[in-house]
Amino acid sequence: MGFGNGPKVQTPLPGPKARKVIERHHTYMATTTNDPIYAPLVIESGEGVWFRDVDGNIFLDFSTGIGVLNVGIRNPEVQRAVEEQLKKIWHAAGTDFYNEKQVELAEKLNEITPGDFEKKTFLSNSGTESVEAALKISKWSTQRKLFVGFIGAFHGRTFGSLSITSSKPTQRLRMFPTMPGVYHAPYPNPYRNPWHIDGYENPEELTNRVIEYIDEYLFHHYVPPEEVASFIFEPIQGEGGYVVPPTNFFRELKKLADEYDIKLIADEVQMGMGRTGKMFGVEHFGIAPDIICLGKALGGGLPIGATVFRREMDFGVPGVHSNTFGGNMVACAAALATIKVLQDGLVENAAKLESLFKERLQEMYDRYEIIGDFRGLGLAWGVEFVKDRKTKEYASSERNQILLESLKRGLVLLGCGKSTIRLIPALCITEEQAKIGLDIFEEAIKSVVH
Repeated sequence: MGFGNGPKVQTPLPGPKARKVIERHHTYMATTTNDPIYAPLVIESGEGVWFRDVDGNIFLDFSTGIGVLNVGIRNPEVQRAVEEQLKKIWHAAGTDFYNEKQVELAEKLNEITPGDFEKKTFLSNSGTESVEAALKISKWSTQRKLFVGFIGAFHGRTFGSLSITSSKPTQRLRMFPTMPGVYHAPYPNPYRNPWHIDGYENPEELTNRVIEYIDEYLFHHYVPPEEVASFIFEPIQGEGGYVVPPTNFFRELKKLADEYDIKLIADEVQMGMGRTGKMFGVEHFGIAPDIICLGKALGGGLPIGATVFRREMDFGVPGVHSNTFGGNMVACAAALATIKVLQDGLVENAAKLESLFKERLQEMYDRYEIIGDFRGLGLAWGVEFVKDRKTKEYASSERNQILLESLKRGLVLLGCGKSTIRLIPALCITEEQAKIGLDIFEEAIKSVVH
């Protein structure tokens, strides 16, 4: 049964079968981030950029499983690599014994990640685990105890990564105390920042204010810089609202880091693997971090995380850090195939389609006052909705309604930040499919504002 050439929603949402699954879910599954009101989607199958739900409705996917399915749903080359590995062995305890698939993946990651220096890789199961490993590697190698992150960041929900995460208060609710020794600075958000600077018109001023805050207010008042192990950041903030910083920000941050011998950790879990039109988001900003954290899209849909770091930062002592399932052989096979698919044209496609999204979103911005800002690179776009462009009051309820209206019309989207929608289709999407999705998105906006 194919998926046709466009979305096809034939039932109310949720449909009768979906409604029963949702009821069972909320009876037996722990509360996480599911939303039965604005995201009543029960997925049964998928292919490429299309989902089918349990009631037979077909949807165009602009969510990619929260940035996981960059090579598309069930990419045939990735599926072939997985099936071949399944015929051999699934799990081989790669931190106690040895297997070549792990080594091949580490070699490939060391080759493609930014930085003309020797590297090593730690393999795990998810993005948050890759961040946890980065924190431990950083502490171990520098013998320093403190970290500086950025307000609005999302790095995961396990306790180390949660200590850096600062995108929503709910994520920390009743979780005190988190890991000590973590401090936060404002992220250089061109649209919303504490200084009310228009960061699009004055990017250098915004960058200077953030660097000044870190150096003059943190380091010269209460955070001893000689005890800071690393700055940790997302090149583009994801969960915080798909916020793109000024292009010179990370170069200036690196200058400050070098002054105090502080390492840089780039969390590429959501922006890595071609999402921004380059293999890694940080490549847009002209620096090479000391540690890079990967997850989400690395496995093409299978769970895997990776922490790639300067070779000299390695633990060197067996047992300081390890795991059971990290670098699972099936996941490694999927990751190797995923990288090949991305290198064979999908990263280039993301870069090519950037202009289409930029032009169409500019048109929507000009038409609808409810859009306060839009920003992005490649196929990573955020559209922020406001009640008033002057006050920038968040239009959270309207944003949620646009999500639902899009879904009713056959387009799957995800929110982020307080009132932003992210548009993150698979990198295999065609221009025609992208136009279909953007048309539906505009129809949904129009239905809410009118």
